[in-house]
Amino acid sequence: MNQSELKKAVAQKAGRSIASVERYLEALRDVTLDELQKGGEVPLPGLGKLFVKQRAERTGRNPRTGEAITIPACTVPYFKAFKPLMDAIKG
Repeated sequence: MNQSELKKAVAQKAGRSIASVERYLEALRDVTLDELQKGGEVPLPGLGKLFVKQRAERTGRNPRTGEAITIPACTVPYFKAFKPLMDAIKG
């Protein structure tokens, strides 16, 4: 599913226009970005939650040369799925 298919499906399911769904998704993106930048977490009801995680410095390999390189520590977004979602996917 691509973005336009998602917007169309949500619009049909919610009985809204695609334009209003686009505005809601843009607002969700903005609120999520603001919260994650502050180090908070964002619950997505029925799906899971988004939060930031600190990734420690680690050693990796350059795929071309095989040389060991140091990958610096960084902050990354992370999604944790809720159990009902996981159960629904497992069948």
